[in-house]
Amino acid sequence: MRITHTTQRHVPALARLMTGSPLLQRYGMTLGRARSSLLAALRARDQLVVALEDGEPLGLAWVITTRALDHAAYLRLLLVAEGQRSHGLGAALLADAERRARASGCRHLVLLVTTANRRARTFYARHGYRHVGNLPGFVRPAIGESLYVKSWTATPATAGVRARVSSRRRRSS
Repeated sequence: MRITHTTQRHVPALARLMTGSPLLQRYGMTLGRARSSLLAALRARDQLVVALEDGEPLGLAWVITTRALDHAAYLRLLLVAEGQRSHGLGAALLADAERRARASGCRHLVLLVTTANRRARTFYARHGYRHVGNLPGFVRPAIGESLYVKSWTATPATAGVRARVSSRRRRSS
């Protein structure tokens, strides 16, 4: 198994993986929506990584980086194929997503998980994520979400950005 950047050639198989997810089906995911979302993410240069085994996608991590919220990244989706769960694939994808977010200068990784999804909530807590609060009906009216965050010390990239901003503020005072 290898984890690599997602390309357009991965999109059809990843779209099928997404539409096969019972959780994403609750959110109204269709093949067309999955394809268009993935293609838009690639155009926007979101960080999409795919876990491949013999060329077949087994999982996906989708991270959106931003300067907002003190340089946070948002884990939009961590998806592992049904038959591949509990074998370390989700942990490997999450570690890769965290590494890429940190390399982009992010200080935090935030995510939403369905409140009823105890397995996922336990998974994120086990990997150092802190439950921040619940957001009932945030994404869909009948589905509750829980907000989680993991923070780490500043990377050289974010430390440099923060120092320049702090220096500008002192000069303008």
